[in-house]
Amino acid sequence: VCIVQKRDTKKMFAMKYMNKSMCIKKDAVRNVLREQEILQQLEHPFLVNLWFTFQDEEDMFMVVDLLLGGDLRYHIQQGVKFDAERIKLYMCEIALALDYLQMECIIH
Repeated sequence: VCIVQKRDTKKMFAMKYMNKSMCIKKDAVRNVLREQEILQQLEHPFLVNLWFTFQDEEDMFMVVDLLLGGDLRYHIQQGVKFDAERIKLYMCEIALALDYLQMECIIH
C-alpha cells in the first residue's frame, strides 16, 4: 500500500496494489475480484471506501480512503490501551458499519 494524490483535486488516497502473477500463483484472483466488487457497492463513513480501480500488464490497483492514523487493527497490534469512552465510540461505529453491511446483504 502506498499514499497517492489525485492530480486534479489534490486529495490524498491509499493505493493498494497486487501483482497479477502472484494472485494467480496464490489462487487469489477470485477473492481479489470479489473484494473489488463488494467495495464498489459500499460507501459508508466507518468503512474504507473504494474510489478507483485500474490495472496495467503486471498489477491491479485499488485506490481507497487514506487512514493516516492507522486502522483499529493497527492500534490493537501496537498495544494501544483505550479508555472506556473510546471503546464505546468504536463499538458504536462498528455496530453502525455492520448494520450497513447487513442492509447491503453483505456477510462480514
